[in-house]
Amino acid sequence: MKNSSFLTIYSSILLFLFLLACKKEENNFIPVPAVDFTVNINNPQYINLKSTGGWVYVSGGSKGIILYRSSEENINAFDRHATYQPDNNCRVMVDSSDIAAIDTCSNSRYLLSSGNPISGPATLPLYQYETTFNGDVLRVFN
Repeated sequence: MKNSSFLTIYSSILLFLFLLACKKEENNFIPVPAVDFTVNINNPQYINLKSTGGWVYVSGGSKGIILYRSSEENINAFDRHATYQPDNNCRVMVDSSDIAAIDTCSNSRYLLSSGNPISGPATLPLYQYETTFNGDVLRVFN
């Protein structure tokens, strides 16, 4: 009799944990088309990328791309497609702090140095493209 009670409790706990693990908070499907382009940051339209903390919008990706100079050696490239409920097709925009991007549909905010969400309902980071940078020319690709 004790074994069947233990088995029932044990099975109930396992079922509960399994159901928790299957909970789906977000659909993380963001359409990511092929991207492969270069940017010479010496061109006037990219002058903001000459200094750390500078950013520009460029076309490409799903909803456009944010290029963000996170350090002397590195420029990040994030898709502007918001990760919270991506089927809504919301686009993030750099906010007035110049260190975060905001999804105006959900008010989720993402740190531009990493793409990670810092507030709002989003739990997934912005999609980040691969980059190489030689000091003058940035290559963005996936």
